[in-house]
Amino acid sequence: MRSIGRILAFGKSLWRYYVVIGVVSVLTAALELTPPLLTKVATDQIVELVQHKPSQLAIVVWAVIGILLAGAFVAVLSNIAGYLGDVMSSRLRKILSAGYFRHLLTLPQTYFDNELTGTLINRLNRSITNVSEFMKMLSNMLMSWLLTTVLTIGVITFFSWQLGLIVFAIYPVFFFMTLKTSKRWMVYEKEKNFHTDVASGRFAEAVSQVKVVKSFMRESTELRFFNRHLTSYVDQTYPQARVWHVQDVYRRLVLELAFFAMVFYTIYQTYHSRFSIGEMVMLLQFIIGLRLPLSALSFIVDQTQQAVAGSKDFFEAMELEAEEADTHRDKHLHVTEGKIEFQDVSFRYSEGKDVLKNISFTVEPRAKFAPVGESGGGKTTLTNLLMRLYTPQSGSILIDGQDINRVSQKSVRENIGVVFQEAELFSGTIQENIAYGNPEASEEAVVAAAQAANAHDFITQFSNGYSTQIGERGIKLSGGQRQRIAIARAVLKDAPILILDEATNALDSRSEALVQDALERLMFGRTTIVIAHRLSTIGGVDQIITLRGGTIDEAGPPSQLAATDGVYAQLLALQDASLERQQSELEKYGIAIGER
Repeated sequence: MRSIGRILAFGKSLWRYYVVIGVVSVLTAALELTPPLLTKVATDQIVELVQHKPSQLAIVVWAVIGILLAGAFVAVLSNIAGYLGDVMSSRLRKILSAGYFRHLLTLPQTYFDNELTGTLINRLNRSITNVSEFMKMLSNMLMSWLLTTVLTIGVITFFSWQLGLIVFAIYPVFFFMTLKTSKRWMVYEKEKNFHTDVASGRFAEAVSQVKVVKSFMRESTELRFFNRHLTSYVDQTYPQARVWHVQDVYRRLVLELAFFAMVFYTIYQTYHSRFSIGEMVMLLQFIIGLRLPLSALSFIVDQTQQAVAGSKDFFEAMELEAEEADTHRDKHLHVTEGKIEFQDVSFRYSEGKDVLKNISFTVEPRAKFAPVGESGGGKTTLTNLLMRLYTPQSGSILIDGQDINRVSQKSVRENIGVVFQEAELFSGTIQENIAYGNPEASEEAVVAAAQAANAHDFITQFSNGYSTQIGERGIKLSGGQRQRIAIARAVLKDAPILILDEATNALDSRSEALVQDALERLMFGRTTIVIAHRLSTIGGVDQIITLRGGTIDEAGPPSQLAATDGVYAQLLALQDASLERQQSELEKYGIAIGER
């Protein structure tokens, strides 16, 4: 139950709901005891009346009215608790979901490199749904059941300590048997959660890349993968359900024996006149009343276990170490020139091999710079380090003489504009996507950015213009259109440093010409790092470094490196080589064949 306590603490802003639901539950539990007590009074009066002893019919009438009123109050109070429980559960779900999402956004890039999107989503839905549904059940019925049970046991013990002893004996035995089963149940549940997470992760991947799935005719493969993990989920359910329900038979038999003992004892004592008829009726009502919560205890424990499992998943994610957060003490990066310096920078992913080894170079203000190297050789890693998506193991990265690890992340990233190879857009309107980095931008500024990106003309051809909905990830736009929207987004951000990561890759000639023209305007007056697949683009920069084995092989302007026997000169020479040789060599560097 410690996990449930942590959930309540996480939603501590809902304490008023907790208090009111608790008070209402106490009142409901107290009122639930009223009908058996009043039944006792009425029964004893009726027995005396039948036996022609002095009795008061008015007491019987008032007892019956009391039973009616108690039932009416219970109906009202239980629904008040239910209403508050529904609202509380909904608000708790919002708090947990927002907290989960907020924390995910603070996690380092390495976490997302190793997780599937669908897995993250399924984990969020499963864990938070289990927890919020349990809290709803707790407030709607479980709390009043628990309180009613406690008070009922107290009343039974007051009238007969022997009966109370039997009841007290039931619970430890029942809980011991339940907990013994629960440990095995949780093992199976963890395995089931694993398979649903993997299946959901693959489902999200396949749906988001359904064109690839269809074009390679892999529908059956994806379906088999999905079904395999769902089958494993079902396979875990068989032993899990068998363990639980076989043990539940034993638990129920123990309960039946205990109830038999209580009923027999009550009737036996009444037969020997130790209980009045009214007391017998009352005690039997209380005993029968205990049957429902005790019989439902298996269901309650089942729901509790799912909530506990969900809360563990939730808090495991919440306990992951976040990126080093900015504080008010962090300095703000002030960029006046845009000079970039890498000083003896080394980096590796996790515990793998070094991707970069003692890298040092300088990019002058407003210069165009291009790293060249084999695919996977560290070109994009350089830009990721510059944006502080990763932290180097050693060395320093400076912007205008300021170490980026000694200033706030926010100030670093707000001074860098990025156009990725894949134009990452969001569902919503074109205007919202262009203004993504500056939501307060005026309509005029958005239009100006679109014009600079050669996007205005195609946008105005849509019937809704800038209010056009573009679908998930911009699916309703062509590749060239998406890329120009991404460029407009970078234009509007107006950062002094620009990163172009394969920004013209996979575009047709006409789209590439429009995008390249937009990029030229975007690069003007900015320090720009260009990762490109065309030698013609690379040849237009001011400085090149070539990477080989994680170190800098050579550095200098294109004209100078073209005259050496280094990697860049070899790539240029390959342009005139045979097609087979071009294909085998240039593809290692991600360079397009036949393009200067």
